[in-house]
Amino acid sequence: MTVTLVVMGVSGVGKSSVAAELVRRTGWVFVEGDNLHPESNRAKMAAGIPLDDDDRWPWLRRVAAWIGEQEAADRSAVVTCSALKRSYRELLQDGHPSVRFVHLLAPPELIAARVTARRNHYMPPSLLDSQLAALEPLGPDEPGIGVDTTGDAAAVAERALQQLGGDTSEEAADDRSR
Repeated sequence: MTVTLVVMGVSGVGKSSVAAELVRRTGWVFVEGDNLHPESNRAKMAAGIPLDDDDRWPWLRRVAAWIGEQEAADRSAVVTCSALKRSYRELLQDGHPSVRFVHLLAPPELIAARVTARRNHYMPPSLLDSQLAALEPLGPDEPGIGVDTTGDAAAVAERALQQLGGDTSEEAADDRSR
């Protein structure tokens, strides 16, 4: 069985950077979840309009389909996805036993500074508050971990892999599926 790490959290928390480090260390396939957004979602966010559930569900289904494709091909994978609400994470998990969430955590002030410093990103800093308001932290009964994102991406990825322990190995995934 495969493992899929869904690197989650609000915009600016470091999903892309940490995912790139996880991929570098594991060699697993990767997709930037933002690239699966329909153009209408990108345009809405670029205009400073927060996405609502009607906007997010089709995108989340695309992310879930990508996860399913990796599982069907027996490939372990990493995907970035805000996965802000538990219901969104449930959709990503539904029928996908490989999913493990890596919830990136940072103080709102640090996230705001990162978002403000970004250049050429379609999501403006003005939308951070709406994401923080929508965020439902990863529950203790959900498969995954919370990881502090202070420090560089390599250190965060290392902490994530350490916290996951054997949880990223194919043998561990096989044991859980029995």
